[in-house]
Amino acid sequence: MKPKEEVMKNRMRKPLRILLKTLGAIAIAIVLFLAIVFIVNVFATKSEQGKIEPYGQHVSVDGKNMNVLIQGEGEETIVLLPGFGTATPALDFKLLIDQLSPIYKVVAVEPFGYGLSDGTEKERTTENIVGEVHEALQQLNINRYMLMGHSIAGIYGIDYVSKYPNEVTAFVGIDSSVPTQPGMDVKLPIKKLEFLKKSGLLRMMMKLGADPYASLAFDDKTVEQMKMISYKNMNNDTALNEMGHISSNFKGAHDLTFPKDLLLLLFVQANNEGVAGWIPLHEGQIKDSVHGKVITLDGSHYLHHTKFKEIAENVRLFMSEAK
Repeated sequence: MKPKEEVMKNRMRKPLRILLKTLGAIAIAIVLFLAIVFIVNVFATKSEQGKIEPYGQHVSVDGKNMNVLIQGEGEETIVLLPGFGTATPALDFKLLIDQLSPIYKVVAVEPFGYGLSDGTEKERTTENIVGEVHEALQQLNINRYMLMGHSIAGIYGIDYVSKYPNEVTAFVGIDSSVPTQPGMDVKLPIKKLEFLKKSGLLRMMMKLGADPYASLAFDDKTVEQMKMISYKNMNNDTALNEMGHISSNFKGAHDLTFPKDLLLLLFVQANNEGVAGWIPLHEGQIKDSVHGKVITLDGSHYLHHTKFKEIAENVRLFMSEAK
């Protein structure tokens, strides 16, 4: 008969072996799951490359292709700039472009890393982004225009108009960022976002998440294209580099203001609970303007998804009044 101590040891080893086997099985399951997600993402990405339909035209900037969509033949030109992370700007702005283009020539610029534009290894500072957009417009012989921007384009836009005051006739913000808004010094989890992209987990999360285009007025084909381009562009290397510069880009714009004589129209989300004093921040931007106006609209941060008719009509009225 075995000694009592050895019997006790055997009894203790059994649950430990079960635990180790269980942990091993879980680890293998996780590895297999990640491998499957990765492989599915690789094959889906390759499949989608052949299904993405080109739109707009390519312009050479710094030896790379920047995609630009031009619609409408109006005498006045509006240049559209996207918010950060808008994977396919020209299509995302489609509902608004369709409203504006009967009156204006509308130029939707897709900066590097966005839409059908190339990526770039050049640092995503405000200076570089603004310079690249301006070079694209120069290549197209577009020298006089209203600048209309969503979200972070408020930061790039305020720098843009200070650099090219003789070209920009007005700035129109669509829930545009303000240099002094709080919370922009937060450190973002760039490495984690990079892992989500390259592992394929981001695609899975986007597929399982709520449909961002549900109940919106986009047609099915446009939605399908936007989703495929989003899988391609979300958290790409260029976008993550821009994310890493967000805090410094806000700091760089902190002391900038729009010129007093610049026509300034700001559409602002009426119920933004995420940023303290959102409406007063924008009212502060127009307080010294000779012709400035803030219009609050009920809707999400992407106001142009639902309030495209109101935005287009108010731009027309505002410009008419200014004349």
